[in-house]
Parts: sequence; C-alpha cells; structure tokens
Amino acid sequence: MVETKTSLATKPKKKSVNQIPLGVGLLIAIIGIGFFIGNHQPKSALLWGLGVAAGFILQRSRFCFAASLRDPLLTGSTSLTKAVVIAIATATVGFAALQFAAAAEGGVMPGNISPVGIHTVVGAVLFGIGMVIAGGCASGTLMRVGEGFLMQMLSLIFFIIGSLWGAKDFGWWSSNFMPKEGIFLPEFLGWPLAIALQFILLLTIFITADWFGNR
Repeated sequence: MVETKTSLATKPKKKSVNQIPLGVGLLIAIIGIGFFIGNHQPKSALLWGLGVAAGFILQRSRFCFAASLRDPLLTGSTSLTKAVVIAIATATVGFAALQFAAAAEGGVMPGNISPVGIHTVVGAVLFGIGMVIAGGCASGTLMRVGEGFLMQMLSLIFFIIGSLWGAKDFGWWSSNFMPKEGIFLPEFLGWPLAIALQFILLLTIFITADWFGNR
C-alpha cells in the first residue's frame, strides 16, 4: 500500500501545452481573412471583424441568456442577470436613437415591431425548456461549439432543424394566433414616457437582481 502511494505521488505531471503560438497564428489568420474579404466586399470584412470580436467577448465573459435566468435559482449568482440588463439598456439607447431619427425625418421605421400574443407564450415556454436541456441559449450554444463541446454541437443541429420547422409553419401561426398589428409604445405614450418606462423597468430588475445576489 505504501509503495502504491509513493508511485502515485512521484508520477510526473502532464506537461502543459503552450498555446501562445497557436493564438498568434490564429490572430494572423483572422486578420488575413479580413483583408481578403475586404478586397472584395468591405462591408463583409466589417461584419467579419464584429463577429470575431463578439465571439471573443462571449467566450471570455461566459455571457449566456439561459445562465442569466438559471444561475439565480441554482447558485444565487446574479452577475450574468445584471449583465443582460445592462446589454438590453445599451441596446435600448441605440435602437431608440435610430428609430427616433427615422420618425423625426418621416422615414421608414427600422426594426420589426412584432405583435404580442399566445404565440409569444408558447414560444417562450418551448425555448425556455430547450435552453435548460441544452445548457445554453443561442449565443451560449455557438460559443461552446467553438470550444468543442459535443453536447452543444448536437444542440446546434436541432436548433437549426427547429428554426427551419418554425419558418415553415410561420404562416399558420401568423394566421391563427398572431395579431395583425403590434403595439409600438412611443406611438401610444410618446417617446419620453416610453423610454423612461423602459429604463425604470430595467433599473428595477437590476436593483432586485443585485439585492438577491448579495443576500
């Protein structure tokens, strides 16, 4: 028994692999692909850079919408919940500025104003169940696919199948369950009140999440 313990204690540790050369090579490849795309389609090169940056941020921050709703119940952590609230608040500023500028100039309103109905409830419940089973939302699944997780690769395949199936039956849902027009709050409440209501709601969620996480 003593000899066994001694042999285990003296077993050499597995040498760690230096990933710096791999990272440098990958960075050079990303820049090279960006220049190649830019020579043909500059807009596509910009999208390539934004996509790579978004993927890097997602991977380093472990940003995931599913985890933002799951972690408070499982671990008590609300850091991702607050991060999602901040992301939505930032997006609100950007979209509100674009939409207000279009409305002031009498142009076409950017974005899709989707109606709320029973289809929203059904879709939210099904997607929520799927996120819990798969262990991540769409962004989290894509991030973990890049990390080599086999479960997320399987989830991505069925994510695509479900999206195609939903697109195929969208007309049936639209004609039977979806209202014909959506409600655009700035048209009913005015821009200042609608934006203020949005930020009050987000601030309430943020304060509640912060209190729950520190409890």
